[in-house]
Amino acid sequence: MTAMWGIHNDTLTTQLVNEGFVSIGWDELGDLRQLPRTWEAFKSTLAKVYPDRKPQAIAGWAGVLTRFRDEMQVGDVVIAPYKPDSTVNIGLVASEYYYDADATIHRHRRRIEWKRVGIPRNTFSQAARYEIGAFLTVFAVRQHGDEFLAALQAEPYATTEQVTRAVEAVVETKVDDSPDEPRASRIAQHTRDFVLDSLLGGMSHRDFEIFTADLLRALGYQARVTAYSQDGGVDVIAHHDPLGLEPPLIKVQCKHQMGTVGAPAVQQLVGTQGVGELSLFVTLGSYSPDARAIERQRSGLRLLGGEDVVDLVLSHYSALPEWVRAVIPLTSVLVVDDTADA
Repeated sequence: MTAMWGIHNDTLTTQLVNEGFVSIGWDELGDLRQLPRTWEAFKSTLAKVYPDRKPQAIAGWAGVLTRFRDEMQVGDVVIAPYKPDSTVNIGLVASEYYYDADATIHRHRRRIEWKRVGIPRNTFSQAARYEIGAFLTVFAVRQHGDEFLAALQAEPYATTEQVTRAVEAVVETKVDDSPDEPRASRIAQHTRDFVLDSLLGGMSHRDFEIFTADLLRALGYQARVTAYSQDGGVDVIAHHDPLGLEPPLIKVQCKHQMGTVGAPAVQQLVGTQGVGELSLFVTLGSYSPDARAIERQRSGLRLLGGEDVVDLVLSHYSALPEWVRAVIPLTSVLVVDDTADA
């Protein structure tokens, strides 16, 4: 039976999809094929290479390495959350383990045939998102694999909306009663998901423009919302000067969606940018590589994606107006750290 694996990689970014692989760290171990195919062998080697690490950490790492080198099989499904833009990539394992000695980092690798990339995290149920938020680097996905399989098996050129409907059809047929241990990383990710879901489902397009202006004010800017339109024009005007008379003027476009914003939409905003003016695009989703290329080439342009917006909400929450905090009700708590003994 085909297995399904979750894998976290916060070190490498777009090259994973662009070059078709997944990878893990512990490069100091060298080629893992030189070690016996036992968990104990990994534990022993790790203890020698990392003598200052706790036995519990060594045992956990040995499990990750065993899963990655030995238990993964060609044809297995890989679920890879992509933290920078809060999306999920799904593919099939296309090779045995190999050691890339020419790589500068993360030399332990497997080739992946990516089938579905850039799926917004909120496509899946909260329970499924909770499962792929596991603290481990490599882990088996057992409880909610049917949701990811539904996304994988959608038509090759299915839109985000079509993939979402395919997943929702699966979610509606099941009841989740599986408990999860509320460790810090899971609670943190749950909170981020909640903020993103609230911004998407708890606000209209116009509300999102008003929220963006309020967020800019929380950051110390003066900001005002322009007359409402749905033509993709400038939605918010911001500046440092209290009267808005001194440069630079910041023109802001808002896109209240979780999909990918392409180059044409970004280019449209750039077209409004006058001499000495700045422009800012704000969305809850992500940006295409072509859109990001425009940002790199164009001075005075900044693209904020969903994860950037969540970061700003969490770091400036107390400065946001009451109506925003009512849409996104949060409170501060102390939770068990991921490093705590089981």
